[in-house]
Amino acid sequence: MPSQPAHFKRTFYIALTGTTAVALCCFTPVLVLLLAAVGLSAFTRYLDFVLLPALVIFGVLTLVSYRKWKIQSQR
Repeated sequence: MPSQPAHFKRTFYIALTGTTAVALCCFTPVLVLLLAAVGLSAFTRYLDFVLLPALVIFGVLTLVSYRKWKIQSQR
């Protein structure tokens, strides 16, 4: 099992990656173009209902994991 600071660091990087991916899909037409390419463009009207809450959740998770990582690494 990894040590606690390494675990919180890994959690922070995973949350940061998720936040970046959701922000990229939310603020650019990347996901719209991807859905159009595979023929699922009918779902684009529902993206805001999924992406905005996901962005908030990943943002909070990123902040919490960063805070835990910094507190744990100071001990």
